[in-house]
Amino acid sequence: MYLIKKHIKTLLFLILTVLLLSPFYSFAQGDKKFIKEGNKAYLNKKYSEAEKNYSRAINKNKGSYNGSFNLGDAYYKQGKYEEAAEQFQSLTHRATSKDTLSKAYHNLGNALMKSKKYQEGLDAYKNSLKNNPNDEETRYNCAYAQQMLKQQQQQQQKDKDKKDNKDKKNDKNKKDDKDKKDDKKDKDKKDQDKKEKQDKDKQDKDKKPDQNQISKEDAKRLLDALQNDEKNLQDKLKKGKVKGVKAEIEKDW
Repeated sequence: MYLIKKHIKTLLFLILTVLLLSPFYSFAQGDKKFIKEGNKAYLNKKYSEAEKNYSRAINKNKGSYNGSFNLGDAYYKQGKYEEAAEQFQSLTHRATSKDTLSKAYHNLGNALMKSKKYQEGLDAYKNSLKNNPNDEETRYNCAYAQQMLKQQQQQQQKDKDKKDNKDKKNDKNKKDDKDKKDDKKDKDKKDQDKKEKQDKDKQDKDKKPDQNQISKEDAKRLLDALQNDEKNLQDKLKKGKVKGVKAEIEKDW
């Protein structure tokens, strides 16, 4: 009797367990179904369709690591590098093993490199190698990232030098233009000062009477005075009354 009761209890426990887990089983199966369909579309290069299926898988199971990882790949294949980088970056905090973490960092590096974020891409590849030092593909990508970063830095330096030289040239041209303007202002001011002085001298000359010139009235008075003096002198000479002088009157034959 004990044994019978024991078997019945065991059977009831198994039935109850199946009933409780069946929703989760169905839920997981839905997740895998969409991932499978996404993979099929991905292999046929239908990346937009693959993206939709991976997104559906994640909606079915928020914790689906494979769905999230494959969604990042679908983003990458469509040129959505920013979205891909965000997806793989989030997966680096959810990886459950060194292998999955290495792959997440590797793909993160690829997405960053496409966005020309060479320093960040290089850092991602280095993190990938920390978790899988034997990955030759990641090692190659790491060397490539170093080369691209060096070229980027050299180009940035060239661009900076070019800009600095252009700025210096512009500053020199501005200074030369300013000097020319200042020189012109100085010349204009000197010319203006010279003209004003000439005008002032002319005005002063016009206002000041000439010492060698006399008015008509003065000239007339002076002439009359000379004539009177000449007349008086002639009269005196005729009369012989000029004092101290023996006058001799010439005859007018």
